Formats: sequence, structure tokens, C-alpha cells
Amino acid sequence: MKKIKFLLPLLALFILSCDNYLDVNNQNPNSPSPDQVTPDLSLANAEVASYREVARNMNRLGNFFMNNWGMNVNSFAVTSPAEFSLVMDNSFYSSIWDNTMLNTANFTAIINHPDANFENHKAIAKILKSYYFQYMVDLYGDIPYSQAHMGTSNLTPTYDDGKAVYAALYAQINEAIAMINASTTATKVVGAEDVVYGGNMGEWLRFANTLKLRMLLRQSELTDAATTSMLATEFALLDGAAFLTADATINPGYDNSDAARQNPFYNQMYELDETTQKSTFNFLRASKYMGDLLNGSSDPRRGALFALVSSNVAGVLQGDSSQQSGGTAPLVISSLGTGIVNASSQNGYMITAAESYFLQAEAYHRGFITMGPDAQTLFDMGIAASMAQLGVSDGGYTGFINGIVGKGYGVGTAADQMEAIMYQKNIALQGSVNAMESFIEHTRTGLIDNIPLATGAAKANKPRRLLYPNSEYVGNSVNVPAQGDVYTTGSFWFAY
Repeated sequence: MKKIKFLLPLLALFILSCDNYLDVNNQNPNSPSPDQVTPDLSLANAEVASYREVARNMNRLGNFFMNNWGMNVNSFAVTSPAEFSLVMDNSFYSSIWDNTMLNTANFTAIINHPDANFENHKAIAKILKSYYFQYMVDLYGDIPYSQAHMGTSNLTPTYDDGKAVYAALYAQINEAIAMINASTTATKVVGAEDVVYGGNMGEWLRFANTLKLRMLLRQSELTDAATTSMLATEFALLDGAAFLTADATINPGYDNSDAARQNPFYNQMYELDETTQKSTFNFLRASKYMGDLLNGSSDPRRGALFALVSSNVAGVLQGDSSQQSGGTAPLVISSLGTGIVNASSQNGYMITAAESYFLQAEAYHRGFITMGPDAQTLFDMGIAASMAQLGVSDGGYTGFINGIVGKGYGVGTAADQMEAIMYQKNIALQGSVNAMESFIEHTRTGLIDNIPLATGAAKANKPRRLLYPNSEYVGNSVNVPAQGDVYTTGSFWFAY
């Protein structure tokens, strides 16, 4: 595991943090200016702070929207939370916007730093800024981008069209790849301050290619001439490229010496003694929908994802009540498993090898790439990577599941095979990995409507995107666009 003291992140956070996520240029006569904080001092904090929101609120919401988790109705009075009723307002998970905009300002500061020879640090910042802003477009649509992070020179940035932001992100990723490939002996070496890869720039190239593949597939349902032409060009450049073959993990040296040093997902679940469970852990339980899927296919991952009850996952219907209150919830409901909640020091996940293989499987399946392993092989590799990440043995599962329509790639129509890729991706990304990625992907493919709604849901389907937060209506109201109905319209790539 990567080891680095938290001193550098805390130092950089002290220098670069601000109350307004647009203002990264506040001057304090008793502190160094941002230009004096070189990229090697601020990179670790930029990586750690930005990831925290993915690990916590984005992941939590994704697990609820994908019906992976239910609530412990036997111990808590659960009425109709917004995750189940689907009645959202402008405060609903607003930290996703606020914290992502705030923390990605650190990447902008690195990119704009005037010192020469930090090209590799700046390339990492460009890749990761693209990673997070892609999610902002996916989850909200049009966003401030070209004028964001400009400090006091522009506190009310205009909103850019989501498709234009995606184009800018492609250009930024390509710039990062070119910078890495153009490195010279004068380029400052990236070391332990990179808490994802420890300065392994070859792995950052794989990360960049995999991120581009994900973004291209997001747009792949669009049929306008300009997008079709762009996709053909970009997919051709990626055909035969090096993609991730190992999990891209983030770990600055998480441990249980202090709450701020715990893995941010684990921090929600356990106290520092790693024995005392927090209310969040006791509140979250397996859903009946997910439990039935895992039990029905004897998926060996079920015991890592959830604590088994009589050798199976005992799940609760989203929106159900305890038996004592007239519901049908089992008397013992499976809690989250040790495969996803195991230690303060556990890794965080940026992009997993499983996701990489499932992305490649889809691209091959749809004819976008033709070099390398075929779709069936890539599909099987995705399952194997998921098993490895959770520390379980296949036990013949892959051979069995490939004979099940909609869950294995080996049978069914092309549409069934596509559904199987999405099904396995959701299994692989749930828990502590990145369930929001699953939600976005299922929204993109139209398969989201196969996921059951909670009992008593007030809407006919899950939202296609989130509402702009109150902070925007307070601080940037002149530019916030009319958002429309988020239950029927999505980001620019939403096509069904």
C-alpha cells in the first residue's frame, strides 16, 4: 500500500481551501500565495480531497438508486426518504456539486502554476480534473467550466453546454497524454505526492485512455453527424490502446489514528477502534432486489458484499416496513459485508480493472474497437477482476452465468448481451467502489427502468440527473439555466 504522511495534504489544504469554490486566489499576508505552492506540494491534497465526495455521497446515492441497498427498518423508523420517494429539491445531495466544485479548484491551481518542469504533475491534474468534471456534466447537464475557478476575477461564471464541456475535457486529456509522452530529463519526477500511482506515468496513460473510452461510450447513442464523425475518429485512436488492467486505487496512508485519516467510506461505518459500528453502518442493509439476484445465481461475491444469513443475502424491499409494523422485512437483514467495509486503511477506487474490462467489452461488442481480446473474453476478464477485487474465488460462476440470458454474455441477443455487461458492471461497482457510475451507465443505456422503484415512490422513474443546488441560486442566480424536468430529460448524451 502506498504510504505518505498526511502533512502534505493538510498543508496544501490550509493554503488552497476557501469558503467559495470559485475563489482560489484569496490572498493572506501571513500565508504563501497559490503560486508559491508548487504542484508537488498540492497534488496529494487535490487527489484526496476530490475523491472524498465520490467515496461517500456519490457512492451512497448510487447504491440507493441502483436498488443495491435498503434500510434497516427493524431498528430505525424509516418513512419515505427522498432516495426512495424520488421527490427531490435543491438541497438533495447538494454536497456533490458544492464539494466537487470546491476541491477541483486545486487541480486548476496546479494546471495554471507558472513554474516550469512540472509537466507530469500538471498532466495528472488535467486527467483528474477531466475525471471529476465528466461527472458534473453527467449528473447535472450544463455547468460552469470555462469560467470556473477564476477567483475574484469572476465569481459568477456562465454555464457551458454539457457537450462543449465534454469536448474541452477530451482536449484536456489529449494535452495530458502529450505532456507525459513529451517528458524530458528536465521534467520533475512525480513521487509519493501522487497517492494514486506514486508517479507511475505509464499507468496514468492507461487511466487517461480508459477515461476517454468511458466518455466516448457515454455519447455513443447520439446520431448527429458531428458526433458520429468524432466518435469514429476517437475510437480509431483508442483501438489497440493500453487500458487499465489493475485497479486505480487511491490511498495516502489511510489508518485509524484519527478520523480524518480513515478511508472516507470506512469512516462513515466504524469508529477508530474498528469495532464500534456507527449508525450509518447499522442503518444500511441489503435490498431484497439485489439479494435475490445474488442468491439466485449463487454469486460467490454475495458473501463479500453482504453479511450472509443462513448462507444467503437477506434483503429488505426499499420502502418496506418491519414485520412488527405490518411490513414483510426479514427479522434479520444482511448488513454490508467485509469485502466492502474492512479497515480504516482500505483502498479507495478511482477506476477498477473490472470497469475497464466491461467498458472494453461494450466497445468491442458494438464494433467500436476490433483489436485485442474479443467481447466474451473481456466480459469474463471483468468478472474475474471483480472477484479478485473482493477477494473471492470464481467457483465455476463465470461458466454458469454465461448461460443465463441478461446476466452472462454467452447467450441471447445483442441486446441481452449488452444488458449482461451492465448487470455485471453493477455487481462489480456497488458497495464501496463507485455505484454512481453504475447509475449513470444504466441511465445512459435505458436499463435503469429495469431497476425496481421503492414501495411508495412518488415518481414513475428515477431521475435522469440532479437538480442544481441552492448554493448556485444564492451565489450565481443570474447564470443558472432553466433545468427542465429532470425525470424525463438528462445530460446531453441522454438519448432514449
